[in-house]
Amino acid sequence: MSKNIVIFGDSYSTYEGSIPAGYPTYYAKSGTPDHAPSKMEREETWWGRFLAKTGDNLLLNDSWSGSTVCYTGYNNTDCSGSSSFIYRFREYVRQGFFEKNKVDTVFVFGGTNDYWSFAPLGEVKLSDWSEDDLYCVLPAFCHFMSALKAELPDAEICFIINTELRAEIGDCIEFAGNHFGVKTVRLHDIDKIEGHPTVKGMAEICDQVLAVYENK
Repeated sequence: MSKNIVIFGDSYSTYEGSIPAGYPTYYAKSGTPDHAPSKMEREETWWGRFLAKTGDNLLLNDSWSGSTVCYTGYNNTDCSGSSSFIYRFREYVRQGFFEKNKVDTVFVFGGTNDYWSFAPLGEVKLSDWSEDDLYCVLPAFCHFMSALKAELPDAEICFIINTELRAEIGDCIEFAGNHFGVKTVRLHDIDKIEGHPTVKGMAEICDQVLAVYENK
């Protein structure tokens, strides 16, 4: 039986026409001359390949190019009411999306921009977060994981950890995943240009995610 999939992501999971209107995207059929790996077919994205192999249904792809999980964006921009993963998730909760739709699996693929933007790391914190804590990367990841589990206790939640992140970020995701009962996939050897997966890299991501997804 096919499962309903939700994705919260950044540029790696975007595709023109497959994300909410108004969200900045990176990948498209036409691509952009300034970004070499951005041109590909929808079916060549990591999640397009995943859906083709599993037969699952994409219920929502909430991916925003350049977005951070935490509230701090590039140039110290405050993203607490716009693009941050936490804010976007809270908006779906507020709108009753998860009450109206059956969600079987959630993939979270973020952290790259938290690292690239030099957002403050903070410290691992597993409970009692203040809103100020969420401007820092590590407590924000822990909070987001906890919030997803609380809202979707019956869904399988999987955090995908990019290559070339600061070790503290990947280690925090794995540690918090063990604490909250969330699966993690720590990627390795992904083909990229300009920091973004190529068509080959997308296939490698899909295969590594599938290896964990199918090993239940």
